Amino acid sequence: MVRIISMGSLLALQLMASVAWAADPVQEQRSELMKGARDAAKTVGGMLKGELDFDAAAAMESFQVWADVAARTGDLFPEGSETGYDTEARETIWTDREGFNQKLSEFTQAVDGAIEASPQSIEELKASAGPVFKTCKGCHEGYRIEDES
Repeated sequence: MVRIISMGSLLALQLMASVAWAADPVQEQRSELMKGARDAAKTVGGMLKGELDFDAAAAMESFQVWADVAARTGDLFPEGSETGYDTEARETIWTDREGFNQKLSEFTQAVDGAIEASPQSIEELKASAGPVFKTCKGCHEGYRIEDES
């Protein structure tokens, strides 16, 4: 009986320790959100490179993913979430919040423009997606640690 209680106590302690060391939910949320943005970029980029056939519905789905990213990103970088997690977020997100917010605003405007354009051809997709990719790059250059793997 004592052994069962001891094992139960040990398991409970391990569980509490793993919860204490788990990543902050906001950090996990932003990681998942950025993975969605990356997947959307692969879809649109694949079309632009000719690796995927043009698909207006898939392009719009990607734009909607980006719109969700634009709407949610600002709330997913609160003070105190810059450490304690394997992240590609640079410290400048917190030290230059005004600049980060400006880049996010530019991204939002570019995505809104792409959605409004509702491209129906590869040429229209090039015209509407180009500004979005440009804003992605602009933010990544100052606010993201590039993955070197």
